[in-house]
Amino acid sequence: MTGSERATPTLDAIARPAGGFAMVAMDQRESLRTMFAEAGAGRPDHDGMVAFKTAVARALGPLASGFLIDRTTGLDEIRRDGLLPAGCGLILAADALDQEPGQPVEDTGLDEVVAAPQFDLTGVRAIKLLLLWRRDARREQRVELARRFIGLAAERDVLSVLEPVVRATPEELSAGRWDQDAAILEAARELSPLRPSLYKAQVPRQGRGTTGELRRACEDLGSAVTGPWVVLSQGVHRDDFLGAVRAACQGGASGFLAGRALWSDVVGRPDVDRALAEVSVPRLERLVEVVDREATPWRKA
Repeated sequence: MTGSERATPTLDAIARPAGGFAMVAMDQRESLRTMFAEAGAGRPDHDGMVAFKTAVARALGPLASGFLIDRTTGLDEIRRDGLLPAGCGLILAADALDQEPGQPVEDTGLDEVVAAPQFDLTGVRAIKLLLLWRRDARREQRVELARRFIGLAAERDVLSVLEPVVRATPEELSAGRWDQDAAILEAARELSPLRPSLYKAQVPRQGRGTTGELRRACEDLGSAVTGPWVVLSQGVHRDDFLGAVRAACQGGASGFLAGRALWSDVVGRPDVDRALAEVSVPRLERLVEVVDREATPWRKA
């Protein structure tokens, strides 16, 4: 579908009625296979990955304002079977991941299949790019990658969700001078002025500390971000994520886009549908309540 046949959505397409975001991430690839293996269930094949992701979509889609999926494991089934209700906007991962089995993501690029003009974005409201931010020789190249991604979204008349995740260089680690929270702020000051539709940030302090400490750290992050922003759950223990989202919203965030904090302890269970209903749905319900009560509406961010 060409841009001339589409109307560019506003962030309402992936937001709650009040203007906050309660979005579910289900675009994990090799990392999800590793989670299955660590749970004792073995590394799933393609069909096993799709089965889990579509189960999450059925269970959490009715509560979520947006649902993030990757191109290779789940997009076709979610669109074909109409698994997401009208109030849950479809978000497509547009990142190509450099990741060995069992290892963390080492770097990312733009998925050239998604970027191609002929790729069918029917039903897709937003595309997302994971960007590993480091203070290294490729720093400016990553800024240009982010700029290209945001431009691509504008050309295809979809929203852009930019997700920088900060990483230390070997030199910073060996010198003992890595400060993750400082890097999160620096990345926000560098990348959010490129004006993605939505900026997705790590939670300061990895979601730990007193309520006041966490809120102040989130206020600092809010001051560093240009435009509306949400937090992700990577690096935050799932039991701490509710408080982290509350602090982030009090600090100016408009909500969250999270995966592991919602469903990581459901991976590998024999009755996934039941586990999602008993474990993940109540978690998401509590998070939605916080977003509706505490989040800064995106139009005011």
